[in-house]
Amino acid sequence: GITAELNIIRPGYVPRGGGIIQVGVEPVRGKLKPINLPAQGKVTRIQGIALSSHLKERKVSERMAGKCNEVLESQGYRANIELVHDTAALQRGAALALYAETSSRCIIGADRAGAPRRTSEDIGRSVANSLTEDLSTGATVDRYLADQLIFYAALADGISEYRIPRLTEHVETNLWLVETILGAQTEVDENMVKIQGIGYHS
Repeated sequence: GITAELNIIRPGYVPRGGGIIQVGVEPVRGKLKPINLPAQGKVTRIQGIALSSHLKERKVSERMAGKCNEVLESQGYRANIELVHDTAALQRGAALALYAETSSRCIIGADRAGAPRRTSEDIGRSVANSLTEDLSTGATVDRYLADQLIFYAALADGISEYRIPRLTEHVETNLWLVETILGAQTEVDENMVKIQGIGYHS
C-alpha cells in the first residue's frame, strides 16, 4: 500500500488562490497490493469538515453543515461534521467535505466549494445528495475516486476490483490509457471494474 500524510497549512480559494499544503509520501518498497472492494457493506459512520474563511459572522460553516445533515437525515443518515472557522486564507471562501465509512472498509466521499451566488445551503444540499446518490448505487468508491484508482490498480501485483457509481468518460479514458501504455488488462461488468495489474516493482 501507500503511506501518505497531508496537512492544510493555509486554505486557498478562486480567484486569488494562495493555498499551502504539506504532503508527505513514503516510497513504496516492493510492489503495490491490489485493491479488493467488491461489496459496499453497511455505512458505519459519516464524517465531514465544513470550512469557511473570514466568514464566521455569517455562520457559513454552521449553515453548510446544518443543511447537509437535514438532507442526510431525510434519507436515514447523519454526519458528524467538524466546523472550522479559518482566518489564514487570503480571501473569503468556503468548502464542505463529507465521507462515509462502511463495514467492508470502503470510504465514499463528496465535496463542494463555494462560488459566487452559491449559498451555504446549496453547498450542504449538493454534498449530501452526491454522497447518498453514490451510496444508493452500491458503489465501493465514489464518483471522484473511480477513475483515479485505475493507475494504481494497473501498477499493482494482482487483480483489483471495485464497484463504481457509473461508467464515465474519465473511467473509460483511464482504462484505455493503462491498457495502451502499461499493458494492463481491464474489464467493466455492471459497474464492477476489474484490472489485472502489471506488478510493477519500484
